[in-house]
Amino acid sequence: MGDRSTQPTWDPLVLAGQLHSVAKQSQLLMQRFATSQADATKVGMGDTSTLGFDFVDLMTRMMSDPTPVAKAQIDLFNDSMAVWKSAAESMWLTRPCESDKPRDKRFKHPDWTENAVFNYVKESYLVAAKAILSTVRDVKGMDDATARKVEFYTRQFVDAISPSNFVATNPEVLKATLETGGQNLLRGLDNLLSDLGRGEGRLSITMTDMKAFRLGENIATTPGKIVFQNNLMQLIQYAPSTSDVRKRPLLIIPPWINKFYVLDLQPKNSLIKWAVDQGHTVFVISWVNPDEKLAEKGFEDYMLEGPVAALDAIKRATGEEQVNAIGYCLGGTLLASTAAYLAANEDDRIASATYFVTLVDFAEVGDMAVFIDQEQLATLERRMRERGYLDAQDMATSFNMLRANDLIWSFVVNNYLLGKEQLPFDLLFWNSDSTRMPAAMHSFYLRAMYLENRLSKPGGITLAGTPIDLSRIKIPSFILSTREDHIAPWTSTYAATRLYSGPVKFVLSASGHMAGVISAPGSKYGHWTNDNLPPTPDQWFADATSHRDSWWPVWDEWVSRLDHQRVPAREPGGGNLPVIEDAPGSYVRVRAVAS
Repeated sequence: MGDRSTQPTWDPLVLAGQLHSVAKQSQLLMQRFATSQADATKVGMGDTSTLGFDFVDLMTRMMSDPTPVAKAQIDLFNDSMAVWKSAAESMWLTRPCESDKPRDKRFKHPDWTENAVFNYVKESYLVAAKAILSTVRDVKGMDDATARKVEFYTRQFVDAISPSNFVATNPEVLKATLETGGQNLLRGLDNLLSDLGRGEGRLSITMTDMKAFRLGENIATTPGKIVFQNNLMQLIQYAPSTSDVRKRPLLIIPPWINKFYVLDLQPKNSLIKWAVDQGHTVFVISWVNPDEKLAEKGFEDYMLEGPVAALDAIKRATGEEQVNAIGYCLGGTLLASTAAYLAANEDDRIASATYFVTLVDFAEVGDMAVFIDQEQLATLERRMRERGYLDAQDMATSFNMLRANDLIWSFVVNNYLLGKEQLPFDLLFWNSDSTRMPAAMHSFYLRAMYLENRLSKPGGITLAGTPIDLSRIKIPSFILSTREDHIAPWTSTYAATRLYSGPVKFVLSASGHMAGVISAPGSKYGHWTNDNLPPTPDQWFADATSHRDSWWPVWDEWVSRLDHQRVPAREPGGGNLPVIEDAPGSYVRVRAVAS
């Protein structure tokens, strides 16, 4: 026991008054929140108005074949008895067993394991969650799209009712409430009101200290200049850090779903700075954050005014005819489309193509499919036509729902129940800096690629009058995927190895869609390689070699073998393109959501 003078003190009557105040303000807040919603059935890019029919289908299948339900009930009973047994045994233990240590980040606080009551609450929830999800997953007869949607929204419900999300059943929150006299809940209410105000009536969760980062000062700081711009993008040329550089410039095409500086967060994890230090003359496209004036810009415009325009500009800046190109996510999909377009027109300006976590065959897209079907897409297209663009928060909400425990509920607990302020985190700052999507472009992308998977078919889409055939891509290709990718599943990105005609190298990084890409040398994430390309990703992985270090040097060695020539370092503005402004430029500073 410590000195009583150092123990927190609280008045039960004061605490009761504060909790009453929280309850009263919360009621008013919920009324405001509910009345501000134009249509509660719209969740991110999705539309839940037809979800009831999907669950009716589920119930019909359950009644026609109750076997999965019965099995789940038996498993739930057995698991519940095991929880009772474990709870009884824990009464006699002084410390948790090694096997009892929490593996779920929601329950990392020691009281979830060491306190018998909260351990029972946790374990009861986990077995109930398992039973609910297994019941839904094991029902036979539903079509794949309906089954995926039902399971996804059931998982959202199961995640939402976790005992970690409620004051009365979260030991960490209860402890904080008692120690602070309820001040954590009052601070949390302030945080919630602030987030609702920032989202203009919709909840826009603060994930990091948004005031801790300033573009060009302590994030996106690699020196460079804007040397070209048009309505859709600014082209950044980075200053060299070596006396001589590789002859071929490097063009990086980031996705316009997010901003380019995920590749230039901090010097220690900046792929852009690292590439400059390896002697690459690096050019990066910084896409505009579009508004209603760009509503009619299509995928074809992004190709012509993006990489094709950048190739023209790079030639003027450096005098070089060819570049090595990198495309990230949607930027990689655009790179593949551009490479096929150039090949069809006998244009060889792209000498090699590198694809980061890129889908070109959309047959299996993971949980993103729950937002994209004929009915939901028609509704989304109507919403986009009204505004001229897809709202940035709709896109962000959809992506966050794919990892709800990490990107929604952990912040609900931290911000609103514990009342904590967020710490600075560069990746979450970038993740919160969302962008809009032009209506015409996004409609084409979702319909032609996600819904109909036409990019993977020869001539399936036509850009600038040219039928696109990925098999015409004969240049060397480097495909980088990440093992825990929830946006572009690596087992789906692997399909590209069967589509391109040129030599292909496939590398798999550890971690996910962002962290696995910005895995700098010295980071904790390794990678896998296999020079063979068997028909299936499972076969590839079975024979792959695991490496503890970053994949970045592997890529640099690969691209270096394609061009050994060196030339004197090129300074931005030293060619036929004058400097417009300093990097990171003005386009990237336009925010879609107030910070």
